[in-house]
Amino acid sequence: MKRDLTSLWRLGFWVALVVSYTLALLPQEMAPQIGRLSDKTIHFYAFGVLTLLLWFAYRLRYRVVAVWLLGYAVLIELSQYFTANRSAEVLDVVADVIGIGMGVAVLRIVGQIGGRDG
Repeated sequence: MKRDLTSLWRLGFWVALVVSYTLALLPQEMAPQIGRLSDKTIHFYAFGVLTLLLWFAYRLRYRVVAVWLLGYAVLIELSQYFTANRSAEVLDVVADVIGIGMGVAVLRIVGQIGGRDG
């Protein structure tokens, strides 16, 4: 049962990663609007969720999760820099880092409640 759940977390992580990268490279006018959320808020939530998914999928140390996702955030911005229809923004990476931090904070709090550590 635990193996099946791990497989689902891994599938969820990789689907979220591919979808988030695809959406990040879509032309701005084609990118879906999520209510009244700002671009930075979307970055924050996306990286918070990616943090949770990556940790549950692979049970890596928190700092390893943070470093990998920071690399992914930079990859997105570098990719956007080289597209004609998007622009790279340092503040997007800042929002991503804040989302990663919040995701790690949630994991630490839940871990303390449940007696786990990462």
